[in-house]
This record gives sequence, C-alpha cells and structure tokens, in this order.
Amino acid sequence: MEAELAVEPQSLKKLSFKSLKRALDLFSPLHGQFPPPDPESKKIRTSHKLNTEYGGVKDTATSNAKAAAQSKAQQASAPSNILALPGPESSMDPQKGVPSKDMVVGPTIQPSGSTDNGVPGRSTAVVPGRGSSERNFSTSALMERIPSKWPRPVWHAPWKNYRVISGHLGWVRSVAVDPSNTWFCTGSADRTIKIWDLASGQLKLTLTGHIEQIRGLAISSKHTYMFSAGDDKQVKCWDLEQNKVIRSYHGHLSGVYCLAVHPTIDILLTGGRDSVCRVWDIRSKMQIHALSGHDNTVCSVFTRPTDPQVITGSHDSTIKFWDLRYGKTMATLTHHKKSVRAMALHPKEDCFASASAENIKKFNLPKGEFMHNMLSQQKTIINAMAVNEEGVLATGGDNGSMWFWDWRSGHNFQQDQTIVQPGSLDSEAGIYAMTYDVTGSRLITCEADKTIKMWKEDETATPETHPVHFKPPKDMRRF
Repeated sequence: MEAELAVEPQSLKKLSFKSLKRALDLFSPLHGQFPPPDPESKKIRTSHKLNTEYGGVKDTATSNAKAAAQSKAQQASAPSNILALPGPESSMDPQKGVPSKDMVVGPTIQPSGSTDNGVPGRSTAVVPGRGSSERNFSTSALMERIPSKWPRPVWHAPWKNYRVISGHLGWVRSVAVDPSNTWFCTGSADRTIKIWDLASGQLKLTLTGHIEQIRGLAISSKHTYMFSAGDDKQVKCWDLEQNKVIRSYHGHLSGVYCLAVHPTIDILLTGGRDSVCRVWDIRSKMQIHALSGHDNTVCSVFTRPTDPQVITGSHDSTIKFWDLRYGKTMATLTHHKKSVRAMALHPKEDCFASASAENIKKFNLPKGEFMHNMLSQQKTIINAMAVNEEGVLATGGDNGSMWFWDWRSGHNFQQDQTIVQPGSLDSEAGIYAMTYDVTGSRLITCEADKTIKMWKEDETATPETHPVHFKPPKDMRRF
C-alpha cells in the first residue's frame, strides 16, 4: 500500500516546465505557442535602455562628429594638440567672443586610413569644462582633487604596561576608580570585590557577598558608597565606612551586566539580560523607572547631568537615549550592525563613542548625530573602552588586543597585544573592563587571565622616535 502511495520524485526542470505550461494555459490567447511580442512595449523598453546606458554620452558623441568634420577640413594646416588646456588670454572662443572652458583631448589631425569596419582614426574629443552643467565622469582623472579637510591627529606618546596585579581567582570583569584617586576596586568571577591601592598596587580589602560573578561596579562621588551588580540578579550598595552591604535593589529578572551612578541626582542605573535598564532611588531602594524598549540584553550604560541623561547600548545593536523624567525613549541610533558592548563619554566634549564588533563610531550629543567611524577596524569583539581628557581612546578586545586612538581624527596610533600571565592559555588573553584614573595618566585593564594590568605613557618617546603615520581617508562612510 505504501509503495502505491509513494510520490514520484520530479526534477526541477520538469516542475518548472509544468508551471510554465499552467501559466500559458491561464493567460495565453493561443494555446501551445508563446504570445507574439508587443512592438510598442519593445520600442519603449529599447529607448529606455538606450537612455539609461548612453544618456550621458549622447551630446559628446554629436560634438565628436562635428569636431571630426572640422578636423578633416583643416587636416593639412592644423598642428597636433595632444592636451590643449584653456589659457588666460588666448582662450577666447572666436565665434562668440567668450572664454571657452572646454578641454580638448586627443590629436586634431585625422589619419587618412580610417575605414568603416576597421579601427577608425583618432578624432578630437571636446570634453565639457567646469562651466558645463552636465558632469562627464570620464574626466574624473583630469579634474582637480579637493584637498582633504580631515583633521590631522595630535601626537600621543605610546602606552606601555608597567604593572601586573594578580590576586583574583577568576576572570576580572569590572573596575571602578575612587574619585579621590587613591584606590580602585575590581569585581571578578570569583564572586569577590577587591580594593587595591592605586599607587603601589597592593591589596587593601576583599569584600564578599555576591553569589555569582560581578559584572558592574561604580563608586559615588558624593557619598561613601560603592555599588556592585552581578549575574546573581543582585544590585548591592556597600558602605565603605563599615565595609558591608547596607542596601540591596531587587527587581531584575536575570543577570545584571552594567551599572552607572548619576553624577548629580541620587539615582542608580542598571542594565541586564532582561532587556531593561532600571532606574533606582539610592536612598529608598525603590525602582523609579524600568526603561524598556531594547529587544536584547542591555550591556552598556552611561549617564550625564543634562538631557539625554541616560544612554544605553544593547545586544540588539541599537543605542537608545532616554528621557529620565518620563521614562520614555528620546531617540534610537541604529548605525551599528552588531552588539554595542561598550560606550565611552568624552570627559570634556559633548560627544561619545560606541564600540561594536564591526566598527567604533562617534556620535554628537545631545541630538545623537553620527560624526564618523574610527579609521581602522579592530576586527574583534570589543568589550571595553575608555577615553581621557587628552583625547586618547583605548579599546580592549576579546582576543587581548589593546588599541589606542586619537579621539579627534579617529587615527589608530598604537596597537598592542596583552601578554597572559605564566600558566594561562593563550586564549585567555581577553580584556573585559578598563578605566582611566581621575588624572587620565594611568589606565587599568581587567583581563581573562585573572590579572589586572596597569598602563602608562612611555616618557622616553618623542615625535621623532614614534612619528605619526597618518593617511587621511579618501572616502568616509557617512553611516
């Protein structure tokens, strides 16, 4: 019975012929043969094709024919002009008495051995000059090139690693520097927060309390509070005078990936895997807003004193500006194609950079106008970025690549590769978080080989020993 019901496999050719036959049966007036071509539609189609293909060169062709006829009449006496450019005095058109801006390309003498079916002799081509209304694209090589207005990069000394701190037992995922610039804290996958002396790199304190890796840290500039967030859905407020948790903020439905403290108002912002950025009142532990609108994990957030006060980046490859008063989206930037895992606000200028696996882009604030892409591609997932007042932007990748950029021009002036500590795998060369200290002269990176590395500028470097190799971009993408 099954053998009888089995459908015979048919080739694609056979099926397409069947479909063609059905279409002809439905629409063709005469069965068994194709309908005759409509001469009117063929004429329209041909004229349209001619216009699109040769519309730009029709006028040139007619002027070529006229010029060829003139050159035949004058071939005995006329000299050869390979490239006749308009001169200051003698460029008057004899017929009209106005300066001619046309450029004559090719010899004016027509060779006698030109046949209809063979290769014709060269004729004079009159190319419209700059005064002409229609631009001829064949002369783009002869047009004057506009000099690049791209800003030249400022010289920056190269950065070097001067200290490696080991002490964590897991990947180091987050870092924050105290406003007093005397210590910094790091959060790790070993579920601890460690506080280190910034000058010496010595361990001062270890705080325990989270039950999963710590993804976000922030230190308040107005209170003696430190905030931490982790994959355990918990957001904690630590009192640094007692070194213990005094508040917890409950509400996230999944891991919390990023955290920021507002510079002027007592509110806390956290973003996580539940695709929501939550706004908390620090004192009362109440949730003020749940800024929902992203379609995927909110993995980066920063805040500023003026509107837009909250800016979030997400794995859905968008950046959103939020109105903190109403909890609504002010604008959505869709320039990136991949997850926006890191963003950095410039400390002085009203602009910020956002990093994604395909590009690093700069945007203006408060409107969010796209400024430009950085001039190179790191070609890795960028997890962290930071910028200092001197305009040195640092980005850290999943493969351990550490690139330094000039903020104004987008020029990549240094490419470094982090070295894993002995005993680690080469695949553990990943940078997960980074920040500058308050002065901007020291850079702290947190890495997958369980170390914290500190970087500073090379004092011995000069513009002569490390010159800037900069080529301005020829064509910049405007999106």
